[in-house]
Amino acid sequence: MDVAGLQRRLADFARVRQWGPFHTPKNLAVALSVEASELVEIFQWLTPEQSARVMKDEESAHRVRDEVADVLAYLLQFCDVLGVDALAALSEKIDRNESRFPAP
Repeated sequence: MDVAGLQRRLADFARVRQWGPFHTPKNLAVALSVEASELVEIFQWLTPEQSARVMKDEESAHRVRDEVADVLAYLLQFCDVLGVDALAALSEKIDRNESRFPAP
């Protein structure tokens, strides 16, 4: 499945449930922030060593995968609503960063 296909699935999911009026850029940005915070919460009190092993425990790995999915879902919906090509935006940002931070 590609990004556009996932965006279509998410848009169809929201449309069928009549969530369109709630999927404003502001609401989606807020939801994205909340889900990112839930991902951070998993790591909040872990040592660097513990955080590196988080995917070895099935319960915490499941939580990480779920929160990553939530973050990505809201990001893709946000981009869809605003007409942002997420992959193009990322590629352009990498280009700018390569110029700003040249390799030694």
